[in-house]
Amino acid sequence: MEKLDIKGIGMTSQRTRNRLIDRIEHLGIKNEDVLRVMRLIPRHLFMDAALSSRSYENTALPIGHGQTISQPYIVARMTELLLEGHSDNDNRLENVLEVGTGSGYQAAVLGGLVKQLHTVERILPLYRNSRDLLYDIGYRNIHVHHADGTWGWQKKAPYDAVMVTAAPDEIPDSLIEQLKIGGRMIIPVGENNGKQILQLVIRTSENEHTVENHESVLFVPFLQQDS
Repeated sequence: MEKLDIKGIGMTSQRTRNRLIDRIEHLGIKNEDVLRVMRLIPRHLFMDAALSSRSYENTALPIGHGQTISQPYIVARMTELLLEGHSDNDNRLENVLEVGTGSGYQAAVLGGLVKQLHTVERILPLYRNSRDLLYDIGYRNIHVHHADGTWGWQKKAPYDAVMVTAAPDEIPDSLIEQLKIGGRMIIPVGENNGKQILQLVIRTSENEHTVENHESVLFVPFLQQDS
């Protein structure tokens, strides 16, 4: 196998990566652990080589199959909200679920901050690519599954936290049910091409949860698995 160009050169170099992270810090990301991990991750490997020169722009980019790699600021913001109080080495979350692996970039960020991450992807080619790439980079705590995210990944529930990277019209009950009591979920909610709000859900008891609204976002729709 060809050796992965982790460091990059030119527009994919560490210097370019640092400029991106400095920018998202300037935009308000405060969690030093999130910023540190994102400085280390070669985002250019998570997209087509034809777009690698744009990989450290603060923008979403296409990855095929009607999907996108999220804007780095949004990746940082969602991670910061999800892991509030739990990202340092002595207080890492044990068991986390991501719904919508996509390119694998968000999983790579989470994988550097939690002990075990399960991530599900419904589109088979994206599942295969992200599974292989994350393994080749060196992650051994990220477990990629080909599955319909509507039902999460029940086999390893309950989770300390759940991150959803596609937008349903409303929060799926099945995902709330896979959270531990006190667990947190970050999810964009709203109509496709309409107003979507990033919401933080905290499960407060067996039958209750709270919802906290954050910024407006634009994500691909939350769909069921291809037949």
